[in-house]
Amino acid sequence: MTPHERYPHLFTPLKLGPLLLPNRSLMGSMHTGLEEEKGGFHKLAEFYKERAKGGVALIVTGGISPNREGALGPNGARMQRPKHAKQHLPITKAVHEAGGRILLQILHGGRYSYHPFNVAPSALKAPINRFRPRELSTRGVKRTIRSYVNAARLAQKAEYDGIEIMGSEGYLINQFIVSATNHRTDEYGGSFEKRIRFPLEIIREIRAAVGPQFAIVYRLSMLDLIADGSDWNEVVALAKAAEEAGADAINTGIGWHEARIPTIATLVPRGGFTFVTKKLMGEVSIPLITTNRLNTPEACEAALESGCADMVSMARPFLADPDIIAKSKADEADSINTCIGCNQACLDHIFQRKVASCLVNPRASHEGKWPLHAKAVSVQKIAVIGAGPAGLSAATELARLGHEVALYEKKSEIGGQFNLAKLIPGKQEFYETLRYFNFLLHKLKVEVHLNTQATAEMLKEFDHVVLATGVTPRTWEIPGMDRVPVSNYIDVLTGRVKVGRVVAIIGAGGIGFDVADFLLHSSESETADFYKKWGIDRNLDERGGVLPPTDTLSKHEVHLFQRSPGKVGGRLGKTTGWIHRLNLRKSGVQTHADVKYVEVNDAGLNYMQNGAIQCLAVDSIVVCAGQVPHYPLENELRGFNVEVHRIGGASNAKALDAQRAIREGLELAYALSELDHDRTQ
Repeated sequence: MTPHERYPHLFTPLKLGPLLLPNRSLMGSMHTGLEEEKGGFHKLAEFYKERAKGGVALIVTGGISPNREGALGPNGARMQRPKHAKQHLPITKAVHEAGGRILLQILHGGRYSYHPFNVAPSALKAPINRFRPRELSTRGVKRTIRSYVNAARLAQKAEYDGIEIMGSEGYLINQFIVSATNHRTDEYGGSFEKRIRFPLEIIREIRAAVGPQFAIVYRLSMLDLIADGSDWNEVVALAKAAEEAGADAINTGIGWHEARIPTIATLVPRGGFTFVTKKLMGEVSIPLITTNRLNTPEACEAALESGCADMVSMARPFLADPDIIAKSKADEADSINTCIGCNQACLDHIFQRKVASCLVNPRASHEGKWPLHAKAVSVQKIAVIGAGPAGLSAATELARLGHEVALYEKKSEIGGQFNLAKLIPGKQEFYETLRYFNFLLHKLKVEVHLNTQATAEMLKEFDHVVLATGVTPRTWEIPGMDRVPVSNYIDVLTGRVKVGRVVAIIGAGGIGFDVADFLLHSSESETADFYKKWGIDRNLDERGGVLPPTDTLSKHEVHLFQRSPGKVGGRLGKTTGWIHRLNLRKSGVQTHADVKYVEVNDAGLNYMQNGAIQCLAVDSIVVCAGQVPHYPLENELRGFNVEVHRIGGASNAKALDAQRAIREGLELAYALSELDHDRTQ
């Protein structure tokens, strides 16, 4: 079967306004942080160039504000002056030279803008922002519309192929549309027809200013997921009005940022919101674009084949692999580095004011730092011990650079901690990462030794030995702990130990939350359960698309303990931590912070909290109290003429995660290689 037979809809050309696109893939908007970094526009040019070379039909930039008030942060990127347009020229030139098309997204944050100059239709503070906005006057509204038009004109001068107007996710335009955030009494507030006047005037005036040969995509919030959001009839009416005003296509927006419903995290089923776009199909004659948790060509093809949309949008998947489309077209889907939806190195970085990257692809946003096609000047024999994330990264990158690499793993399969992660409900995407590493090991001819306990004698002939031997669970000791079955998280997750009905989990970090989720998981499929559990109206009958969520209680009574004070799980990821905390709370998990463990006796687990001894009758205790480095062989290898390097958990078990492990493997590979700079292209 040829790729065109396998993905016939994905590789069908599409007319989007003045643009004839070779396929139906869109790289959705993704702010990287390079927009505000010194010299960042040249790095962005390389970033987008790689994706254009990879075959994506159309790229949308990260959100760029039309004025100072709308910038997402105090120094947020703007398209307001001719100098701003000039900064963008390297981007459009690079994309066009690579054969791609690119749109500038114009985004005004409104009350989401994180600075004291923010404005909104009404002076209502967002629950996710400390700054209360100033209400725009009627003249201020008209001035803001002119700012949008000015930004579009400047985008045209910067040689963009068009713009996307961000009208969803709870940003300024969305705030005008919804009555919950628009309490105005002038011509831009009150009735629905008045509330949508703001976006329609923006579209009409931009179209008049830029002419017919400049594409305009309007991103419409089709499912607000907030109380008092738009109802479906209003969504349809706005879509039709946007087409009439001059939009060439409509992109799908799902959920406001303040909504307490996950929309892009790993636990969201693949293509979990394509049903929303499908309901709008046929209501307008311009192309509709669907989005959210589409991360494989198969998922994209399925959405198109079932009539969910005319085009599919992926954002984070193009961070994970810039060549998704090219690999699909070449019938090399197995070689795709699939996005796992974790948010750890992309969105979490943005909220920490770091440059966005990708857990499974640390090169993302750093294309010039580790040249993909570089080769080492001299070939070295290198052994990597341990086939967890760090070891797999090091082995494949060293082999890519041209070294002779042998990988030793004492277990029967590669993966290390990934083999535990993939067992957690909602984290099955880790199977894709292991599939990708297996592909690379074979392609790059890494010599893989499974079921092999490496010894110093076996390794003495190598030039370098990389210890990626990971971590072991930290031991936990308390008087009387023999009174109750005490297990570590590995034994529980792998099924070697079955826990009782009442379970105490010692440690409320990421592993503790994962174990709790594992114990709570019912046999019902995540796809069937997801919408009911989070209160999503799949029929779209309710305003905002929200229903009362359904709590799911487990056969286990789970207690999660944390020694430190403050919010339990407060150190989890910025963009997904709230999901994990809310998920456990909805499932009846009880949390205990600022505790000191005392003893286990016949009555149960005794601990000090709030100055008093508490006792919990438990059937099982699961220890998730951290990890310690594991690096055997290092002392033995010192007797041989072999350079030893530690990465991942073997180097530092503190705050260990797969993001750091994979990046360290990549960094070490390049640190051990003198590059032939004539072979980096």
